[in-house]
Amino acid sequence: MTGLRAAGEPTRLRLLAILMKSELTVTELTQILRQSQPRVSRHLKLMCEAGLLDRFREGSWVFYRRAQSGAGARLAALLTGLIPAGDPTTARDLERLEAVRAARAERAAEFFRANAEQWRRIRSLYVPEAKVEEALLDLGARERIGTLVDLGTGTGRILELVGARAETAIGIDLSPEMLAFARAYLEQSGVESCSVRQGDLYDLPLQDEMADLVTLHQVLHYLDDPAAAVGEAARVLKTGGRLLIADFAPHDLDFLREEQAHRRLGFSEEEVRSWLDQAGLELRELRRLPPEGGDEAKLTVVIYAADKPRAALAHAAGRAERGSELEGVEG
Repeated sequence: MTGLRAAGEPTRLRLLAILMKSELTVTELTQILRQSQPRVSRHLKLMCEAGLLDRFREGSWVFYRRAQSGAGARLAALLTGLIPAGDPTTARDLERLEAVRAARAERAAEFFRANAEQWRRIRSLYVPEAKVEEALLDLGARERIGTLVDLGTGTGRILELVGARAETAIGIDLSPEMLAFARAYLEQSGVESCSVRQGDLYDLPLQDEMADLVTLHQVLHYLDDPAAAVGEAARVLKTGGRLLIADFAPHDLDFLREEQAHRRLGFSEEEVRSWLDQAGLELRELRRLPPEGGDEAKLTVVIYAADKPRAALAHAAGRAERGSELEGVEG
């Protein structure tokens, strides 16, 4: 009844129909509805409290989107499905939504143009990205997926690639600029199951054991503590779920550290295996993709597919217990 009351007002039903299509800020919603910010904010607050919408902060901005799960999500889908296809108010709102999306896309295009040359140079150093993506699909994303979490989502490409196979797909990134790009990119791609969130990879804004598949695509070499990020990925992974890591083997291209903020020049297989073991994950398959192209192509991509076994928690507890025993012996 709470959800029905929350949606049972013309403006709130309009908001619901708009937010089923895209995640938006209050400012963007006021542009679409042509209503004041305080009034729109009050409506949004009621709908969030009723479980129809999700609210999340991204820096100084706050975004709203249809609820991703639960009774509120089901009710929102049911109610918006009852809106007549030719409803003039909804049609006008969606036209204004497209104008907001177009403005986002232009800002994202400017960001891409400013960085495109650097991204092209890095991609020229290793195997074509299409082959990396094909391997990722083959190792964990061919079948239907419940919940996908892409850590360090960047442009949102992995969400686009895998998101169509997922019931829910969430991208996490710390950079507001990359999130703005990813949001516009995904909207243009038309993958409605995907959303992006700002978050710290060392302290993810996600519940334990909520993801069926977690991806870390070309992310770990930017981090001060890659092992901690793998541990967080394992925390949010369901028992029986899979973690896919794609990153570089050790290399000597120092300019990537100086020009592209790479903290690490690749990782040895032994190092990544140790992180997976510490996180209670079992490595199932490893693929090496050597570089192609000219003399400058020196980066080998390694993909790790690791699963969270049912004994993962017991494994972690056992490691902690053994550590305590060793401390007792040393003392």
